[in-house]
Amino acid sequence: MSFETISVVGLGYIGLPTAAMFASRKKQVIGVDVNQHAVDTINQGKIHIVEPELDMIVNAAVTEGYLKAVTTPESADAFLIAVPTPFLPCKESEVPAPDLSYIEAASKAIAPVLKKGDLVILESTSPVGATEQMAVWLAQSRSDLTFPQTHGESADINIAHCPERVLPGHVVRELVENDRVIGGLTPKCSRRSVELYETFVQGECVITNARTAEMAKLTENSCRDVQIAFANELSIICDRLDINVWELISLANRHPRINILNPGPGVGGHCIAVDPWFIVSKTPDEAKIIHTARKVNDFKPDWVINKVKIAIADFLKLNPKKTMLDVRVSFFGLAFKPDIDDLRESPSLAIAKEIATFHPGDTNFIEPNISLLPECLNGKGKLVSIDKAFKETDIAVLLVDHKEFKNVVSIPSNIILIDTKGIW
Repeated sequence: MSFETISVVGLGYIGLPTAAMFASRKKQVIGVDVNQHAVDTINQGKIHIVEPELDMIVNAAVTEGYLKAVTTPESADAFLIAVPTPFLPCKESEVPAPDLSYIEAASKAIAPVLKKGDLVILESTSPVGATEQMAVWLAQSRSDLTFPQTHGESADINIAHCPERVLPGHVVRELVENDRVIGGLTPKCSRRSVELYETFVQGECVITNARTAEMAKLTENSCRDVQIAFANELSIICDRLDINVWELISLANRHPRINILNPGPGVGGHCIAVDPWFIVSKTPDEAKIIHTARKVNDFKPDWVINKVKIAIADFLKLNPKKTMLDVRVSFFGLAFKPDIDDLRESPSLAIAKEIATFHPGDTNFIEPNISLLPECLNGKGKLVSIDKAFKETDIAVLLVDHKEFKNVVSIPSNIILIDTKGIW
């Protein structure tokens, strides 16, 4: 059965590009989101996120009539769910557990419009077993249809998991070129999912089962988290021993079998800072290294905050006639990684917020990829340009290696610098 109409539920950093790619292949695409602003923006042929090339694709798809956005699901041949999977509230000492309420809500929203022969794919990064749970929610909502968990290959509805695995800033290209891991609840579910993705995916569609597909994404990001934790721990050790960690890593990486990553202020984003906890919460006694890596990376922002406080104290020692109110601090970068506007789970944002809340003096924020400060920083400082910041700064904290910051030729000699990325 061919897929002429495709519904994508969740029009964020993954859902909107995915919807646009299907629409660019002349498929009728219905994007669904609870955010009315996002829906209205897309229907105007514009985008509400920053992603290179995406604006042109969305504009063309909307203009040509292949993409529309709605707040209530409509009938389609295939449904892709790309909604958030955050944490449930927990105490600081507890292991965060995944919050599947968005997946549950999306499942119950599409259930009324499902018909025999439809395909439902969960793209949201999920703990092991989430796809099976989604199938249960759908079955509970539609007792008139059959599902793979009870009727196997003969089920009315096919269900699979296919995690996204793209790099923000390169999503359009990687959606097309990257291999996809597809795990159906039955072989038929997998085959039909491959047929759907081959509409635009040029990479290989590799078939496995749903649980392994879920674990594959968690494994990829946990591996990165462990590698980053090694680099971050190394930077703390080198600071204690008065060693330039970036020079050290450069020298160590000359070994043909060594490839140490560069450290930073922590780990952010909706994947690497989140996904390892999905493994730890399911297998807390077994996931020892993964758990330790998470704790190392979660500690790094606190370490940077302490460095900033020490720098403020040092400045006051050098300038005994000044008070805390006179100390001007600037934070260069708020996004969780270079050259994007994504602030989700950003350690840089957390660091800037903590110091801006604690510090009574002037605070500047320099983030080239946004035009307005996030709500959590409102009233805590100003969003300024690079040039203005250097003219109004006593302490500069470099948190993100944006291209604009890499192009800075020199730093005024009177500024105390804390460079967490090693580019200044």
